[in-house]
Amino acid sequence: MRRTVILAMTGVLAAALSVGTALAGTESDGGGPKPPRSTPSPGTPPYGEGPKPPGPTPPPGTGPPSSEAWAWTQLTSRGTQIRYVTTDTSGTCPSVRYTVGGLRNTYRLRPLSRPVAPQFPTTVCALLVPLGARNAVLQGLTVAAAVVHPANLELPLPKWTASTRPGTIAVIGDTGCRVTTAGPNQDCANHQTGWPLPRIAERAATVTQPDLVIHVGDYLYRDDPAQATDAAANPGCTTMADRFTWACVVADFFRPAERLLAVAPVALTRGNHEDCRTPPATGGAGAAWFRYLADDLRSNGSCSLYPNPVEIRAGLLHLLSVDSSFADPDDTGSLTQQAIYTRQFEAVNQAAGQQPNHDYFVFTHKPVWMVRSPGPPPQTFTPVLARAVAGTTLGRLADNIRMVLSGHAHLYQMIDFDTTRPPQVTVGFSGGDPLEQGPNDAAVIGKSVGTPLQSVNHSLTQGGVFGYGVVSRDAGTWDLTAHDPSGAVRGPTCKLSASTANKEFVCK
Repeated sequence: MRRTVILAMTGVLAAALSVGTALAGTESDGGGPKPPRSTPSPGTPPYGEGPKPPGPTPPPGTGPPSSEAWAWTQLTSRGTQIRYVTTDTSGTCPSVRYTVGGLRNTYRLRPLSRPVAPQFPTTVCALLVPLGARNAVLQGLTVAAAVVHPANLELPLPKWTASTRPGTIAVIGDTGCRVTTAGPNQDCANHQTGWPLPRIAERAATVTQPDLVIHVGDYLYRDDPAQATDAAANPGCTTMADRFTWACVVADFFRPAERLLAVAPVALTRGNHEDCRTPPATGGAGAAWFRYLADDLRSNGSCSLYPNPVEIRAGLLHLLSVDSSFADPDDTGSLTQQAIYTRQFEAVNQAAGQQPNHDYFVFTHKPVWMVRSPGPPPQTFTPVLARAVAGTTLGRLADNIRMVLSGHAHLYQMIDFDTTRPPQVTVGFSGGDPLEQGPNDAAVIGKSVGTPLQSVNHSLTQGGVFGYGVVSRDAGTWDLTAHDPSGAVRGPTCKLSASTANKEFVCK
């Protein structure tokens, strides 16, 4: 939910592993053209720098007793990236073995950043893996950490090809456990009704079995870890000074989401909780975001208010990430901020225009057209984003942008329009305290919202509950369902119209 960013952007992009394409924009203002980057052929640098022997790194269990490592697979604008973070004091990067083109070889991950005490006592490593690679396994003899996640050392890779799409996508958002100095706080140790993210992650992994996981932002909610009821399970995340350290990133995201991260690659966008306040003196999780989770990782701790939008390929599905973490959620967004986001959505439309027969999803933390109250007049979240879209050359999002996925409001809502405007799907109920009930849907249908005003065709809202969303490919289009923490479908199944002229759902 809403928090205030109090420090302006600093720093520049790190250039590590820079292949692929980022959308148009400059780091300072979110706009302006940017040339495409070249992509190397599979098996050549920087895709692992060629086969390498395991090397002399000690076997598992020989590192310090407290050393721990986490590995996951993340889709980025440069391609599929295996990321690995370790607190092992030797700071070495392991090797991973995978098969591509019928050949199975070992590749060494590359170091991106070294430990910076006390906030980030970690070495960050990464490796780009070509599409079509299979059976990626960390090589145990090269892992120095005493404990490694996933324990079986196996990492998920994309199941799609360049000419197919993910079949099933789990969507989660606003996942952290809310603990503050003022309260009331969630019971982080109660995974049934207090903070069910671990349960949601486990059931999404085993029941939904997604090919891809999309997170729409807000990972870190532990403003006062000393108030957390699960502190014993999270050593290193127990005091105010710890709140935006690597240990709290693990406590609030990696540990509870471990089962889900072990079965599918993730695509991530930033939330307003990962803000740009200066750490660690006054808090602020922006530096942690850019060090571990962002599309372009940074080793210097810099944090930007308006990073460029990026295009992430998942075969024939393109994910366009717009960082709306600093967008004013109310109706007071400045003309300067509106102009910045107009340039960003202009870049989004230009990207979508490159492949008019492919599907595009915009995913961004703050909703563009979500209805908070039917009014009159209807109240929406983040009107500055709706005005920014209206200010583009098209005056709307491109026809092949099929839906907008967002979070920020701690509920589930799908709103569509009998127009070319794509549906707004809000999935912000995956862990954070469900603060919003949302509007009465019957009072929203038929109301005109957004800029320009367009009539709501369907409104489906679930407030005061926890869960996750699923977008699945079906008969040439997309189905949308909401799920409760057990993985069961909650509410109707909505099928998106195959027509780009009327992007409405048929729900039953």
